[in-house]
Amino acid sequence: MQRIDLRKELKHLYSASVKEVVEVDVPTFRFLMIDGQGDPNTSSEYAQAVEALFSVSYATKFKVKNELKLCDYAVMPLEGLWWADDMSAFVTGDRASWKWTMMIMQPDFVAPEVIEEAMTETKRKKKLAAIDRLRLEEFTEGRAAQVLHVGPFSEEGPTIERLHAYIRV
Repeated sequence: MQRIDLRKELKHLYSASVKEVVEVDVPTFRFLMIDGQGDPNTSSEYAQAVEALFSVSYATKFKVKNELKLCDYAVMPLEGLWWADDMSAFVTGDRASWKWTMMIMQPDFVAPEVIEEAMTETKRKKKLAAIDRLRLEEFTEGRAAQVLHVGPFSEEGPTIERLHAYIRV
């Protein structure tokens, strides 16, 4: 059975540097997404959102591999869009006011119906609180700046400052 690793195929998008901010052009991809607000370290809403995203993503992967026998593939990593009404919240550490869309890219070779079936089966089996808030959506990021932060959310202020400084130039 063929094994596909999209993270390796898209290495230029999934290998951000800790040392420098770089620009990338991100094409349109399809994601399982969920929105929320709050501190990712302490928010039960955040934890439930991540659990729902990974549960459905893995259910989809195993449906494609074991039931449909199409191929095996690696589930993509968790990604997030982060913002706040007052962007200084990222520097001051006011994580309770952070807003987010968490998402996991879904391979384009997997039909939306297969993902919907995986979502329905996961909902029936696991009774996850956030599963009804998941949606499948295309997202085009386009030109973007990226840098990798290693460490806890509580220490990412300087990394975000570097990213914002790069964008302003």
